[in-house]
Amino acid sequence: MSPARGGNGNGGRAKRPTMVDVAREAGVALRTVSRVVNNDPTVGPEYVAKVQAAIRALHFRPDERARQLRTGIAGTIGAAVRRIAEVNPALAAIEQTARAAGLTLLAASTDFDESRERDTLVSMCRQRLDGIIVEPFGESHGYLEPELDAGMPVVAMDRPMSALSVDCVMSDNAAGIGMAFHHLHQHGHRRIAYIGDSERVFSGRERAAAFRAALIAHGQPVSGLVHPGDIAAERVAAALDTALDAADPATALVTGNMDTTIAVLRQLGPQAASRLAIVAFDDVPLADLLQPALTVIAQDTTQIGHTAVELLRARIADPSRPVQTVIVPVSLTVRGSGEVPASAATTA
Repeated sequence: MSPARGGNGNGGRAKRPTMVDVAREAGVALRTVSRVVNNDPTVGPEYVAKVQAAIRALHFRPDERARQLRTGIAGTIGAAVRRIAEVNPALAAIEQTARAAGLTLLAASTDFDESRERDTLVSMCRQRLDGIIVEPFGESHGYLEPELDAGMPVVAMDRPMSALSVDCVMSDNAAGIGMAFHHLHQHGHRRIAYIGDSERVFSGRERAAAFRAALIAHGQPVSGLVHPGDIAAERVAAALDTALDAADPATALVTGNMDTTIAVLRQLGPQAASRLAIVAFDDVPLADLLQPALTVIAQDTTQIGHTAVELLRARIADPSRPVQTVIVPVSLTVRGSGEVPASAATTA
């Protein structure tokens, strides 16, 4: 394991460059740097160029706290919503663990949008928080490298961060898919299909790869049975058509995450879904009310959230500690849908 970024050689955080450092690097007055940082239009272009070059060379980031003291405007609002934990139980665990440790949590949603994720993370870095936990979505996080070099502790949750070596906690994706496949195979299914998230996403890539490996290990063909991709109604409908309308149709499905499961159930409708054996990766709201109730591979989101905070606290306490990846076990929750016999699909 490689050492984490952010150490200063003495067991503490690296010193962040200041406007004084920028002024020295650019060979200008401190007041000139301040005016450039605050987009003063009266600064001459030659001085702007010098200051901006120094900012890039030093990876300088403006101190938002200083601006807040100067303007009296924080630029940050709180959201005291009723039950955010209902849609993100891992966040609930983060908040509970942080509160027990005397920490205050500032949470924001990136809404599966790469540009929004970047804006949110850059903003959080500028707030000079003690550390950040992130469920990464974007394909590139290189823009955070200067922040890591400057000592910002970051922990990835659910999947690693691309091209960055940071602590990470995530579910055992491969074991969960193998567990789902084996459960269906034990119930007599020999044509099992997979519909999951895009392989651009780390967890989607891991789960699809694990399913292919399970097919090969059981001597089953891969062609026509593995369908990763964007979670869109048209794509899911096409995958179901390929898997279920073939000459030798699938009698069982493994769905790769909660959103895919919901999309599959909507496309199938209650009657078709009841005749097909389904095991879903990750639980779904009201899964126990379906007919039959949904069998799932359950992630331990409470443990994931708790571990994310503990990894962050450990990184804050010791910036030079080796980078750690924690894999949290998953479990099979049997409710009925995964136990539908193969004959139910073939005789329908």
